[in-house]
Amino acid sequence: MTSKTKSLLLQRFPALASRDYVLFVIGQLISVIGTWMQATALPYLAYRISGRPLDLGIIGFSNTLPTLLFALPAGVLVEHWDKRKAVILFQTLMSVQAIGLAILTYTGYIEIWHIVFLAFFYGSAVAVEVTARQAMLIELAGKDALSSAIALQTTAFNLGRVLGPLCAAWLISATGNEGSVFLANGISFIFVILGLFMARTRFKVEGKSGENPGLRSEFKEGIAYLRRNSAVTSVTIMAALVGFFGIPLVQQVPALARDVLKTALDTEALIASRTSNLYAAQGAGALVAALFAAYMSSSDKHRMLLWGQIVFILPIILLGFNQNIGIALILLALIGWGTVTQLVSMNTIIQLEVPNGLRGRVFSIYFWALQGVAPFGSIFIGWIAQTWGIPAAAIVSGITCLVGIIATRLIFSAVGKSSA
Repeated sequence: MTSKTKSLLLQRFPALASRDYVLFVIGQLISVIGTWMQATALPYLAYRISGRPLDLGIIGFSNTLPTLLFALPAGVLVEHWDKRKAVILFQTLMSVQAIGLAILTYTGYIEIWHIVFLAFFYGSAVAVEVTARQAMLIELAGKDALSSAIALQTTAFNLGRVLGPLCAAWLISATGNEGSVFLANGISFIFVILGLFMARTRFKVEGKSGENPGLRSEFKEGIAYLRRNSAVTSVTIMAALVGFFGIPLVQQVPALARDVLKTALDTEALIASRTSNLYAAQGAGALVAALFAAYMSSSDKHRMLLWGQIVFILPIILLGFNQNIGIALILLALIGWGTVTQLVSMNTIIQLEVPNGLRGRVFSIYFWALQGVAPFGSIFIGWIAQTWGIPAAAIVSGITCLVGIIATRLIFSAVGKSSA
């Protein structure tokens, strides 16, 4: 690579100038591929065992319930921890969960209740790890490169969304056992853990010394800031709408593949392939969005948020009227693009708006709004899917998101402006 090319690359992606951030993001990419392999194989396995859309909702409930319980206190606690060490600890716990799934599946003892319990265990680790990891990014890359760091991390995450389902389908086909996927995921966490052991937090800002006001007072301070900042408040409310009504619909992909898009020639191999292709299509759209966000890291995040919401909601509604696999792949790719464009925009708005001393607390409130409500959304959408079918669930999900986000934007007319 010539010095001119390198200079242009660093100008466009300034986070790559940090050796420590690069070590982290490479390990994160490998780990995320494993995570999405498991995210593809696990609902496929669960639906193969029970054949009930509601069970997919229950697993989603169990996976996201810990966010409701733990995300808010985690936001206060991580500001008192070494964030790099916290991420290493919780990544290790996620690896243990994946290996546990692998053992149960290989031995043939796996049941729905095992999946539900281990989903709760995994979700508990994620509820704390995500807040620590997001707050750690600025320590690895620096504030000036934060937008680039968030977008590149999202790119790695969504590259995993494309490669993970394809690798999962290949492993299941080659081994005939979903346990091989879970084992591969357990091993993949080693790479991000090693990367963080070698990385240093050069841009770490030490917390203020003095009397500790207590967790409750610190949390109230985060809430008070949220009330003063209309842009961050509106983003948090819109995240809750997407978390309750939008994202749980995507958990029904295995039921969509098996029941709505079924053909007379279906075999288990064809259904598994169709399921992974739907996940991969969603991941491809998400990857394009992440690359675009990384390239356009200096763009207007409020405008990008609006486009993300439009491209997310309309395809969900159209999915309720479609039974063609080709159209479904296109719609899921658009949903993937809209999902990531929304989340990157929301994440960046919050991290750039919020001062260092409040970032962990305010981000945890946002994360709680996005995923803390998701357990109930999973049950609600799963119940609609089982009672009236996947198409009805898609229509209800999309229309409710549309009405709710329009209402929020009208109420918070300052959503497109930064707070004074």
